[in-house]
Amino acid sequence: MIISRTPFRISFFGGGTDYREWFKDNVGSVLATTIDKYCYITCRYLPPFFKHKSRIIYSKMEQVKNIDEIQHPSVRETLRFMNIKKGVEIHHDGDLPARTGLGSSSSFTVGLLHALYALKGIMPSKLQLAKDAIYIEQEMIKENVGCQDQFLAAVGGFNKIEFGGRNHLNVRAITISKEKLELLQDHLMLFYSGLSRTASEIASAQIKNIPRKKKELKTMYQMVDEAINILNGNDDIIAFGKLLNENWKLKRSLSDKISTSYIDGIYDAAINSGAIGGKLLGAGGGGFVLFFVDPKNQSKLKTKLKNLLHVTFRFETLGSQIIFYQS
Repeated sequence: MIISRTPFRISFFGGGTDYREWFKDNVGSVLATTIDKYCYITCRYLPPFFKHKSRIIYSKMEQVKNIDEIQHPSVRETLRFMNIKKGVEIHHDGDLPARTGLGSSSSFTVGLLHALYALKGIMPSKLQLAKDAIYIEQEMIKENVGCQDQFLAAVGGFNKIEFGGRNHLNVRAITISKEKLELLQDHLMLFYSGLSRTASEIASAQIKNIPRKKKELKTMYQMVDEAINILNGNDDIIAFGKLLNENWKLKRSLSDKISTSYIDGIYDAAINSGAIGGKLLGAGGGGFVLFFVDPKNQSKLKTKLKNLLHVTFRFETLGSQIIFYQS
């Protein structure tokens, strides 16, 4: 039996520049981190004593006789990619709900890949896990997904990921002082909007708008290095929050599907209660909302958003791991 643990992620800047439709003619980058909330995948070869050959358990249970019958796209295509011939049992558990802007789909695919590699006695590199996950999601499932989530889930940590040009798919760890990193974390608050959505559908509209949104995307790309300079320099950390606010204004202009009146209401209420900046995480449409708030104003914001679930978190650095292995 194998158990993999793969983190979810929070993206700060550069989202939208990791789509192939953008970086095939431009360069892009993303500033993001993984957090201590995880996707767990348990898998084993299933003994041949059942009417079904494989069993897949997530929000529902599938009992199938062959791969073609599997409804879960990531499970079906990952089993094909890994050329798994034997029957398997796969069980998914997550610390946070799916389709909420934290890269959960890619965390699932990376974690499943990692577990299946381990089941076959193979130890892939973290970069191999990321590249395999991108291939499965983009080429086999045909989803409208970028290239940041897979690398973050596999590698872990606080990173700048570069897309396009000579540095395509280059992952660079962000090195800042422990004190500055703690200060940044202490200013962040995460709330669940209560809405889930399919990221691929939201992303499709954004991708179609890329030719008309080049100016905005170039500015969002430039904000990545601006944010890193804030963290590495002597600027007040508040400048990071202000930049997040400017980034959100640009992001929501990329497509009318990114935000909603409900999300706008949450964001405006937070700003009026002391938040300096923030953003809706992921492709848009719902999910988790991140705010940058001075610690002295955080209790006020929690009271204002008392109808939303507040989720505490810290950054993590390990990426996808095999946490249990028994052959």
